[in-house]
Amino acid sequence: MTRFTKTALATAFIAFATQSYAANTATPAVSPQQRAQIESVVHQYLVQHPEVIVEAVQNLQRKQFEDAQKTVKQTQLHATKYTDALFHQTDDPVGGNPNGKITIVEFFDYQCPHCVDMAPVMEAILKTNPDVRIVYKEFPIRGPASETAARAALAANKQGKYVDFSHALLTVNQPLTPDLIFQLAQKNGLNVDQLKKDMNDPTITNQIKTNFKLAQDLKLFGTPAFFIAKSDAVQNKGGVSYLPGALNQQQLQDAIDKIGK
Repeated sequence: MTRFTKTALATAFIAFATQSYAANTATPAVSPQQRAQIESVVHQYLVQHPEVIVEAVQNLQRKQFEDAQKTVKQTQLHATKYTDALFHQTDDPVGGNPNGKITIVEFFDYQCPHCVDMAPVMEAILKTNPDVRIVYKEFPIRGPASETAARAALAANKQGKYVDFSHALLTVNQPLTPDLIFQLAQKNGLNVDQLKKDMNDPTITNQIKTNFKLAQDLKLFGTPAFFIAKSDAVQNKGGVSYLPGALNQQQLQDAIDKIGK
């Protein structure tokens, strides 16, 4: 780095620091004229040396990637401590083969676009993997409509119709208003009056709270999120694979095959 570069960047830093300090004092530490001069120097340097911006962006991207990898490793580590809560929570809705040797746990939100994209992928996985069990973790992080849909789906589970109704909520391709949710419930053969009553059941409230607490413990901050393990994960205390974000069918299949070895 040249002397001029160091001076320009140092000047910019000082300008930022003194501006922050001046906000809390009666007399500004940097006058408008001085600030304009500083901004002009920095602007001129960046125009003449655009590679500095490219380097900064690359460094930011590298740091973001490293941070993401670190988070994945932390969640992977935490997952082995919460196998019971992940794979064998009593009230969780289950799809696929209830006695399947491989279990996929999915944290999702009905208003999450990537979760919507995963719906046909999950459907295809179940068709080609008869020995897979799915555990659905309702994780409504996108506002009141998401929570209403999650409550309705968990209430549908009490009537034994969770999987079809949940799939309908994910694939309707319309904003999830209460009216639409109840229309879909009726279309899927649910007792809507009973559904509305069950949506306010304290057990459903507790179930959603439990999922949020588990997500917090696992350091999850978004949806979808997948955990894959042999269904006896509680006993073997290991072999849990964590996959964040949307996946294609082959990526998910590869993860299943790896766990199944």
